[in-house]
Amino acid sequence: MDTKDVDVLIIGAGPAGKTAAIYTARADLKTVVLTGLTNPGGALMNTTDIENFPGFEKGIGGIKLMDIMQKQAERFGATFELDEAETFQIQTADKSNSNRKVITTTMGETYLAKVLIVATGSLYRKLNIPGEKELAGHGVSYCATCDGAFFKDQDVIVVGGGDTALEEALYLSNLCKTVTIIHRRDVFRATKILVERAEAINNIYFKMNSTCEEILPLPDNSHKVGSAKILNKNTNQIEDISVTGVFVAIGADPTTQKLKDILDLDLQGYIKTDGKSSKTGIPGVFAAGDCIDPDYRQAVVAAGSGAKAGIDTVNFLTA
Repeated sequence: MDTKDVDVLIIGAGPAGKTAAIYTARADLKTVVLTGLTNPGGALMNTTDIENFPGFEKGIGGIKLMDIMQKQAERFGATFELDEAETFQIQTADKSNSNRKVITTTMGETYLAKVLIVATGSLYRKLNIPGEKELAGHGVSYCATCDGAFFKDQDVIVVGGGDTALEEALYLSNLCKTVTIIHRRDVFRATKILVERAEAINNIYFKMNSTCEEILPLPDNSHKVGSAKILNKNTNQIEDISVTGVFVAIGADPTTQKLKDILDLDLQGYIKTDGKSSKTGIPGVFAAGDCIDPDYRQAVVAAGSGAKAGIDTVNFLTA
C-alpha cells in the first residue's frame, strides 16, 4: 500500500485524542486519528452518565460526549480511522524535514507524519486470582455501566477503594439487590463525597481490611459466578460470600507497551513529558491523556491535556 502523508497522526480517540484533533485540524493541519480496533472512544464509551464535565448542566452520556467531540473535530477536517498503530519508527526523510514518524497499522496502512500525538489511554487492572480469567464475562466484570443491567436484583461485590470503585458501587446500587465493597485497607482512597454517598445507601455494605482471594462458579454451572472467597486481614479468616457478580475496580495501566523502546516511560509505564508541556523526548512526538496521567483519570483533565498537545503541535510545526 502507498504511504499516506499527514501533518498529524493521533493514536487514540478518547477525550485527549479528540481534543487534540480539534486543535490541530482547526489550525488547518491534515489530521488523522487512529481510534483503535476495540472500544474506539476510550474509557468514556463505557460511562453512562458524566456529571462533572463542564458545559453539561444535567450531565451527559459518555458515548454522546465522544460523538460530539468527534463531530467537532471532523467539522474542521480531521479524519477518524478504525485502525490501530502497530509499529513505530523515527526516521530522517530528507534534509529539510528530519525526524519524520513512520507508523504502520494493524490494517496494513503506513503513515508518514510530521507530528505524532500519543493518546492511548489505559486498560483495566486485573486481580490475578483463581477464577478471574475463567469467569471473565460470565460474572466477572471491569465495567459496571457496561454490565450492571445483567445483575438486576442480584448480590454483587465491588473490589477496590478508589473513586472508580465507589462510583461503580453507587451505580450498581440502583440495579442490584446488594452491593458489598471489598477494600484491602481500613480507609478509602476515594473522595469524601463519594464515600458519604455510598455510606448513605442502605443496600451498599463494606468489608474493610479485606481482599478477594478467589472467584468460584456455581456448583451446577461452571460458566457463572456463584461465590467469592474474602479474606479478612484482621482475623485471617476466609468467608465464602454468595454473589453472582464480581466487579473489579482497582485502577488501570497505561497502554504504552508498543512504545517502551521508543519513548521514555516511568516505572509504571506512563510516558514522561517535559514539565507541564506534552513534549516527549523526541521532537515532534507529543503525549496526552491517561497514558501520561496516573493520578486524575478525569475526562476534563484528559481533554485539557489533549488541548496542550494540540497547541504544542501547532507551535512545533509553525516555529
